[in-house]
Amino acid sequence: MKRNMSEVTRTRHGRPVHHWRRDVVELAALFTAVAVADAVANLIGHGPDGPALLLISAAVLVATAAFHTWWARSHGHAPPGQGHAPPPSDTGARPRSPQRQAGPERQAPATGARPTLWRMRTTVRDEPGALAALCTALAEHLVDILSLQTHPLGTDTVDEFLLRAPGDLAAADLTRAVALAGGTGTWIERADTHDLVDAPTRVLGLATRTALDAAELPLALRQLLGRCTIRSLPSRPAGSGPVPDGVPVEGALEDTVMRLRAPEGGVITVERPYLPFTPTEFARARALVELDARLGPRVPRGHDVLTLPEGDDITVRRAGPEDLDAAKAMHERCTPHTLGLRYHGPVGDADRYLDHLLSPRFGRTLAIETDSGRIVGLGHLLWDGDETEVALIVEDAWQRRGLGGELLGRLVAMAVEAGCESVYAVTRSGNTGMVAAMRALDLPLDYQIEEGTLVITARLEATPVTSRLPYDSSRGRSVRD
Repeated sequence: MKRNMSEVTRTRHGRPVHHWRRDVVELAALFTAVAVADAVANLIGHGPDGPALLLISAAVLVATAAFHTWWARSHGHAPPGQGHAPPPSDTGARPRSPQRQAGPERQAPATGARPTLWRMRTTVRDEPGALAALCTALAEHLVDILSLQTHPLGTDTVDEFLLRAPGDLAAADLTRAVALAGGTGTWIERADTHDLVDAPTRVLGLATRTALDAAELPLALRQLLGRCTIRSLPSRPAGSGPVPDGVPVEGALEDTVMRLRAPEGGVITVERPYLPFTPTEFARARALVELDARLGPRVPRGHDVLTLPEGDDITVRRAGPEDLDAAKAMHERCTPHTLGLRYHGPVGDADRYLDHLLSPRFGRTLAIETDSGRIVGLGHLLWDGDETEVALIVEDAWQRRGLGGELLGRLVAMAVEAGCESVYAVTRSGNTGMVAAMRALDLPLDYQIEEGTLVITARLEATPVTSRLPYDSSRGRSVRD
């Protein structure tokens, strides 16, 4: 007699337990069928009523089969969704019901394509069901919503999504689905794992960096608002008006441009032509600027003590406006040739650049000073809109000793930490020292020469340089030529 696995209903001490009553009925039915068959054979062979008895025996066999079927259905396993649920597995989890779940039928995404992260922003009507329709459209394309921010605009709402979509879903297909669901003005770009941090955590991190270092404000604004161009304009001279460029204290928002009053009285202009700013973004940017203004000027005070091959110790530290006099004194000790290579103009005008260069509003400055406290080298990392410039000057008596390369390596490390894609240096074509320092970075370089001016651009996508910020401890190292 054949048995199947559906006959096993439970397990006791590791051994399957069968229905014994069902086995008895099956055996009785089998013996009854054999006895009836034997009786029919004898009667048909020895009596005149054989055909009638054959019909009776057939009817008995059909009745026996019907009884067996009824018994199996009444005492066997209940169908899915009826009777007792199947027992849990050895891990405590119940098997999934074979019934199809409610909702639209989905197909599993192709396993060959890796999921893609997208940042998407679209505008929908501020009414019940608008966001639900958008989310349903994304779900039909197997798009997972990782985060959502809303920017109210009166009758409309700008919804900003971080999405994880199937790798074979093109951006055009995604925006088309959003448009059919009611989204307008859709903007989309690739995202990375850094965007997985939720908005409040990211804003708090940017506020912390700004609180520690005044030079972080432009970088914090750029990371807060995405790809944008940030420019800092100095305040007007005394007597030219209390408000620079007509910007009110609370700032001004004009579609793709926002203007904020800088803490020192100037103006910070932020431009993002490809995507208008929302009032929510404007409020966040203004809050960061207000935090910077309340904390006042601040520069990290950490430093590194380095040992030159000749045995001299020097200190590398951040510099600020308070170092203006020491920087001017270094200019006085430099030759006109050195000043000309650095500033590309009349050497008598070199000092007037220092106010701008030493301000943390426009970038970061590193200074190298001797044991006596005299500055002998300056390195600048300058925020130039959406680009980043590096510039160096080393006093003549301290050149050819590796100081320029040390400063440049640290400036590039700062640029990497700030998320810059490249840095460029502007110098004269005959400045072999700057060219050698840039080549020593071991980074991809681009050269452009025009009328004796050389622009060297270093791409930082795969730079091996490790940041040494924030100089919160002293570490002895050797500077090599």
